Amino acid sequence: MERTERLLDLVALLLDAKHPISWAELRQAFKDDYGQGSLEACERKFERDKAELLELGIPLTFIKGDDERPEGYVVERDAYYLPEVSLSAEELAVLYAAGSAALASGAFPGSQDLAHALRKIGFFSGGAPAAPRVRLELGAVADTGGLAAKLDQLWSAITTRKSVTLDYFSPRTKELSHRVVDGYGLALRRGLWSLVGYCHLRKGIRTFHVHRMREVTVNAARPKSPDYEVPAAFSLDDFVASWPWQHRFHEPVDVEVLLRRELAPLASTLFPATPTSTAAGARLVIRATDLDGLLKYVLSLGADAKVLGPPHAVERYRELATAVLHAHGGRP
Repeated sequence: MERTERLLDLVALLLDAKHPISWAELRQAFKDDYGQGSLEACERKFERDKAELLELGIPLTFIKGDDERPEGYVVERDAYYLPEVSLSAEELAVLYAAGSAALASGAFPGSQDLAHALRKIGFFSGGAPAAPRVRLELGAVADTGGLAAKLDQLWSAITTRKSVTLDYFSPRTKELSHRVVDGYGLALRRGLWSLVGYCHLRKGIRTFHVHRMREVTVNAARPKSPDYEVPAAFSLDDFVASWPWQHRFHEPVDVEVLLRRELAPLASTLFPATPTSTAAGARLVIRATDLDGLLKYVLSLGADAKVLGPPHAVERYRELATAVLHAHGGRP
């Protein structure tokens, strides 16, 4: 019996069973697979099948016998069956619109799975859901050098935790480097896709722009076995900067900023931090790993924005402000 057919029959047998299935019963039901050859070889084959089913999200558990039931294997139904998800028409419409916009961009990881999910939404809602009152455009994604195909490769590798080999172009050296990377996640920012993962060459977590990848090769060895584990503490947001001061150039420093007059009510939109209202205005504490990036941004907000601390940040803020003043012909 082919392995796929055997796994399907094994799951069907366990789900239909009214009691745990013993090892002897499994050997009898699958004579050609678990009933021939040495007992040790049959047990190893069964353990491999169990491991593959677990990867597919189907847990097999051995239940010890007692006075009420015999011992044997069962599928944990609570872990296998998912509760029905009930979504309102408005929620389906928003999901459909967001998915359609992502798919229409032409470069989105897991595009085949996304298209399949959209067809399901359309089927169960009796056709394409009514358009929500929102406009979504992702068409600004920069597509260079077969971006869609590379994203699908990277998505597949991340999902199965398989390492990828990259021929990566450096705009600084104008040369290609050969990298082996354990992919942790993908991020889209300002029209550019980035891969974040552990670089075996640099021995640390690095960010790679997908449009700079000339070749992407997924490790084909042992396709059912992951090559790595993603660290539990990993966060994609820590490595994909959304603001100029979040680029990881230096050790983090907490900078206190004051916004006055017209800027005070805009504090929560100007900075990703929770402001504190005071008589002087809105105070914020922003963590920066690129201090100059933050200080230049504060300078761009004008005279109603001010750096209060720490002292070395205030001093650097004054230096930058003085340089701007001199550049425009003024005096300190």
